[in-house]
Formats: sequence, structure tokens, C-alpha cells
Amino acid sequence: MSTVATLYGEPLEGGPRRSQLEVVEGRDLGRAVALVEGRDTRVGTASDCDLVLTDERVSGHHLRVRPDGDGFHVHDEGSTNGTHYQGSRIDAARLPAGAVLKIGRTVLRLQPQAAALDLPPSRSRRFGELVGESLALRQAFAVLELAARSDVTVLLEGETGTGKELAARALHEASARRRGPFVAVDCGALPETLVDSELFGHVRGAFTGATSDRKGAFARASGGTLFLDELDGISATVQARLLRALEERVIRPVGSDRELPLDVRLVVATQTPLPARVAEGRFRADLFYRIAVLHLRLPPLRERREDVGPIVAELLRRRGLEPGGVEGPGLQRLCAHDWPGNVRELRNAIDRAVALSPGVTGFEGLRLWLPAREPEPSSLAIHTDVPFAAAKAAVIEEFERRYLGELWAQHDGNLSAAARQAGLDRKHLRTLLRRHGLIPGDP
Repeated sequence: MSTVATLYGEPLEGGPRRSQLEVVEGRDLGRAVALVEGRDTRVGTASDCDLVLTDERVSGHHLRVRPDGDGFHVHDEGSTNGTHYQGSRIDAARLPAGAVLKIGRTVLRLQPQAAALDLPPSRSRRFGELVGESLALRQAFAVLELAARSDVTVLLEGETGTGKELAARALHEASARRRGPFVAVDCGALPETLVDSELFGHVRGAFTGATSDRKGAFARASGGTLFLDELDGISATVQARLLRALEERVIRPVGSDRELPLDVRLVVATQTPLPARVAEGRFRADLFYRIAVLHLRLPPLRERREDVGPIVAELLRRRGLEPGGVEGPGLQRLCAHDWPGNVRELRNAIDRAVALSPGVTGFEGLRLWLPAREPEPSSLAIHTDVPFAAAKAAVIEEFERRYLGELWAQHDGNLSAAARQAGLDRKHLRTLLRRHGLIPGDP
């Protein structure tokens, strides 16, 4: 039975890691060879090589690669045109997973092999504060239960409101690091200028406004778990610093010349699939393989509507109410909704219903209110009975109203996430939302 998780290198099974060398650019695009722990793999145009290339600028025996733990030893075999890494010619080097090599006109990537993690669904109907009975969620529970036994780095992928932070917190509480701190950082909500300081800390005088030393998230989470949300939004510079910290297990606060040892279990989360960002060149491949040792997708609520009832019952119990039977027309209405904001939107709907139903102690009798979804016309209406400028203004007004309404519902009030998807400045988006009555105006 397949699961929603992928392993890169299979570190959870206790056996050797599986990796490969793949041609990602050049006339041999798509060719790959498996790399075996403790054995040299030869690359070149000679027929006795393990990976035979047709690039005339590649030597007969160009280079050899040997996997070593979580890295790779690369040796140039005295080739004519050389082996290049990050723009420099190398003779011998130990490189991380995701490293890209150029030989002749061919580009190669060292990477762990992806393998689906097949586990039977968990018998449990909850993991921490995550609750559900669906097969998809119980498969995710099984993966999280296994991951909790080690310090393996986990990448959680899922839409807004699917419970990524709850999963990370539950993973921490179920692990051997439970006595240590759990620190969560929303990278998407931080200004670019402050991401470095928030993650790695700074010393007094490192920049304008740094009036005292400050510990970064890595230092605050020492001995525990660090959860980095919206990691796909960080810049290339921060990606490079984060990769170095994970590879060398040390951090250097901004403005400091002293390095601090790293002792954290890392869990990261994204809304967008990181492999697509890697393919687009917007996220470093070597960093991806560092953080995606175990890659788990949390399914949206619309894919597991059978979980709506158990989640509602749990939400009511947490508010001191006895849910009774969560069934009938009310549950049917909830299950029919698409829930673009997922569990977070469902929680808000239940909170609103409880506030609108004073004295009601269970699910039956709650005044449920869900936003109506108006049928949308296939195109914007064009009026030729008014001047051009007025007609254009009306079309723009209608477009803004519909676009912003869908955007705001999809991100369930998360201004940072909505601004990133729309490609707008947060302040400008807030102004537009107020103009169309989607959020209250200034008091």
C-alpha cells in the first residue's frame, strides 16, 4: 500500500543509502547510474565506464565517484577539459548530495535516489493534535510515528491550514528530544533583511538597531526541534548559509567571528512542491536533499472529507462542549464545502458557530454559517453604453473584487502567503482588501 511519503536515500531502514549520478543537461540528458556505497563509479566516453557519455569534450575515463555516508568523493582522472564544481576546476573533493558537476558540455548531479515509503496505515486516529480517520491521514500518522524514532530531517508539504506546524510539534513531542525546546519560525513572514538574524542570531553592533546580542532560532532550539515554515520563500543567500550550517553543524551569528555548535532536529514546511522549485532553479538542489531526507505530503481536507466529523467533535471538546452526535444536515453541509483554508478554516467556522449559538452544548443546534460560493460567469461583463474610461474602470473593479475574494479565501486570512502568491507588497494588498471590504478598515 503506497503512502504520501518519499525517502531520499532510505536512511530509516538502517541499510546503505541509495544514490545516483544523473545527467541533467547535455546530449545524454536523463542517463543515470546507481552509486554503490564503498565502490568507485567511473564516468567517461570509454565503453568500460559505468556511465558512458557521448559528449566529445568528455575524456574516455573522465572522473570517478564513491559514495561516503551523506556525501560523495569525486576524483578527476586527469581529464583534458577538467571537472568543474561551482565554477572552479577540482581534482579531488568531497561533495554533498545535490552537488552539480560540469564536464565538457555535460552537467551531472549527485543525488539520493527517491523511494516511496510503504507503510501500513497507523491504527491510531490521532497524532498529537492531528485527528482523523481517513486512510490518507492514517498513512501520514504511520510515517510520523516512524520518523519520531530518529533525528531524521523531515520536509512537510501541504496547503495552508493542513496542520504542518501541528505535525511538527507532535513529531517533537513523540521524539527523544521532547524535553528540549520546540521553536517555530515563519520564514515567509520575515522581511528579507531580518531572516539571517532570526535564524542565526546577531551580536551587538552587527547592523543598525542591533543594540544587544540576540540568540537566533537555531541557538534557541538547541537540544530540541526547530520548525521552519514557508522555507521556499527564502533568498539564495540565506539558502547558502542554511546549507553550510546543516553540512558543518555549526552556525555563526551575524557580525560574529565565533562559530557555535548545532544541536537541533530540523523540520521544515512548504506550501509549494520543492522539487518543482529546484527544477526552476529557484531552490538549491543540494539544500533540498539536505532537508528532504523524509518528504511527507499532508493531504488537504477536501481529499479526506470523512475526517470532518471527527475534527469537529475534537474542536468542540477542546472548547469544553460535549459534541454529542456529529451528524445530520449540519455535517452534510460541512462535508459539502471545499474548505480552501483546510482545517484552519473549519476551526474558524466552528468558533463562529459556537459564538452565534449561546447556550448550545453540542453539535446539534449550532448555527453554522458558511460563505456562499456564487456561480461565476465565464467572463467579465463589458458595457458599451458608457464611455470607454468608465467601462474599463468597472471591469477592473469587478476583476479586483473577484480575484481578491478568491485569494483571501484560499489563504484564510494569511496576509503574507496571499501577498506572495499575488506578487504584491503586503501593504498594497492590505489596502486593496480594505477597499473591497474584505477586511475591516483602520479604526
